[in-house]
Amino acid sequence: MDIRLQELLDRIKKEGVDEANAAAAAIAEESETRKKSILDAAEREARAIIEKARTDAARFEEAGNAALGQASRNLVLAFRGEVEKILSAVVSAEVVKAFDETVLGIAIPAVLAAWKEKNIDDLAVLLPPDTLKRIESHFRDKLGAELRKGLELKPFPGLKSGFRITEKNGAAYYDFSAEAVSALFCQYLNGKLAAIVDAAGKGA
Repeated sequence: MDIRLQELLDRIKKEGVDEANAAAAAIAEESETRKKSILDAAEREARAIIEKARTDAARFEEAGNAALGQASRNLVLAFRGEVEKILSAVVSAEVVKAFDETVLGIAIPAVLAAWKEKNIDDLAVLLPPDTLKRIESHFRDKLGAELRKGLELKPFPGLKSGFRITEKNGAAYYDFSAEAVSALFCQYLNGKLAAIVDAAGKGA
């Protein structure tokens, strides 16, 4: 074989090998670049998923705590409401019971005596009709002077227990009915109850 032909063949072979090697190196480099890009993207996505999971978990925990707190407050309020109902019923029953003839016989003259500056003839005492029937004679004896000055004793069907003192011109009345007195007691007791329940809740 001619030497020049052999050299030509060797050169072609070498150039082919070099070109193949360069192509292989380029492919390997591109593959490595792609692999790195894919790994970077996967890592970023994994970090985003983890961060989202953490954010969601924190949000769910916060929402759960808020719901639990609200449920606790609702339970406390419901409990307090039930106790207030019981207190109201007990207080109302006891106040109605307390407004017996003896108490009325003491309370009404005492209230009238506290208003000495008012003209007695401008006032009327309103009582439940059945109560007035039972104690009218007692009051006519005890309040004789006031009645002669113009004080009036009147039945008032709207009253179940207790009494009212009203100005005859209707300008004002002073409510000592069982309902009004019970409401005052309940308002006071409910305030105390609220403080106790709040203190118990904070200490829990």
